[in-house]
Amino acid sequence: MRVEEQSPAAIDMAEGNWTLGIESTAHTFSFGLVNSSGIPFPSVSDTVRPLEGGIHPREAADHHRDYSSDLFLKVLESQNLSPADIGAVAYSQGPGLGPCLRIGASVARTISSALNVPLIGVNHCVAHIEIGRQQCECVDPVLLYVSGGNTQVIAKLQGKYRVLGETLDIGIGNMLDKFARQQGIPFPGGPVIEKLAQEFLKENPDASLQGLELPYPVRGMDLAFSGILTAAQRLIEKGHSLGSVCWSLQEHAFAACVEVAERALAHSGKSELLLGGGVACNNRIREMCTLMANDRESTSHAPPRMYCIDNGTMIAMLGYIELKNGRKTSLQSSGINQYLRTDDTLVSWS
Repeated sequence: MRVEEQSPAAIDMAEGNWTLGIESTAHTFSFGLVNSSGIPFPSVSDTVRPLEGGIHPREAADHHRDYSSDLFLKVLESQNLSPADIGAVAYSQGPGLGPCLRIGASVARTISSALNVPLIGVNHCVAHIEIGRQQCECVDPVLLYVSGGNTQVIAKLQGKYRVLGETLDIGIGNMLDKFARQQGIPFPGGPVIEKLAQEFLKENPDASLQGLELPYPVRGMDLAFSGILTAAQRLIEKGHSLGSVCWSLQEHAFAACVEVAERALAHSGKSELLLGGGVACNNRIREMCTLMANDRESTSHAPPRMYCIDNGTMIAMLGYIELKNGRKTSLQSSGINQYLRTDDTLVSWS
């Protein structure tokens, strides 16, 4: 059942039965809640938005530290809760930026110890999968995970979410943001690129990629985005309009992701495709996935955009699931792992 259909007044608010989730892997610091029935509620978040350049890990960590108390109080207020209503605390243990992860883990340990409730460190990538499954009611999907730091095609095989293909260099969201910065567009650049591409296509409904060709980033089941980034900048330097290059960049990069996802569906024998990660907010990649899935007599799903981006609710959801299945994290093993892989986590709950 989708979260936005739920009313706080309709939900049981028994003391100590809410799971708090803390997301701190990169630019976003977010607190979210899941109640005792496993129903998620919207997160309370704040995001670092540098005026120039990319995300500096230490500056982002300082931001997270400064906003921790305020966000914790706001997420409690959002559901009329007190600290006593929190029965467990989940946090992103990795992957991500080390300084940012350490702030989230420290805040989670502090709250868990103060309230004397279980602590659950979870895999950020797996959290994207589980909130998507819950929101879209998918059973056994292939996940196309497209974000700033990650681009992976994932399927559950033999008790783990296996990476069937991934980027060999930078994530697709990172590539889009880098291209945007080169044009003087501040972070996050992806939504601006999408808007410029839409405006170009509206003005040029019969647009052709002739003259706007870019390297195709597919490498077998893997992807690589550095070359397409360089080539797109060269098109700008040759005098092509920014809108036309944004359109071409999206068409090439998204088509590559969808091609690899289609291969994963074929190899795994699955019939559900699930999108996750911040780039999954983009309407064009959603449209491409739907067209591909329809051609295969499969289905394509994308959660609400607030659950595609990094959010504390997805961390709370996975923490809730793992705690129900008997797993919690001791203080001694609560350190972060910035290189944690999707397939490092044993999936015992589905």
